[in-house]
Amino acid sequence: MKFRLPSSTLISIGIAIASITGVSALTFTTVLSRSAIAQSMPATTTNSTRDTIALAKHLNRIGAKVYVAYWCPYCHRQLNRFGKQAVNSLNVIECDRRAANNQNRLCVAKGISGFPTWEINGKLYSGMKTLDDLAGLSNYRSAN
Repeated sequence: MKFRLPSSTLISIGIAIASITGVSALTFTTVLSRSAIAQSMPATTTNSTRDTIALAKHLNRIGAKVYVAYWCPYCHRQLNRFGKQAVNSLNVIECDRRAANNQNRLCVAKGISGFPTWEINGKLYSGMKTLDDLAGLSNYRSAN
């Protein structure tokens, strides 16, 4: 014979067991749902141009990185300056440990304290940058 308990009864039993064993129900819930709440950067919504794609490929080729946090509106604006096609060529490093696919340890090791932060030719540049700024910092020369 199989017992079928309504889900509310199962939840009540789980909370009761947690209370008896001294485990907080809140902690129990958080542990179960931690991966379910992992966040990611909102999708880039602008379109790229030939120039932004070329700049993004150049930045990737020289090993430049942009350190971001999924919740940072400036990071989202920075990536939107490139457009969705060009962003695929950038080396985007997610720093918030709550985010999906984060590289928090790398960000801590690099001393990243603000977002976005660009790493170009071994130097860190904090804050949003214009595409012209990034071209200058990376010694990019347009084919035009």
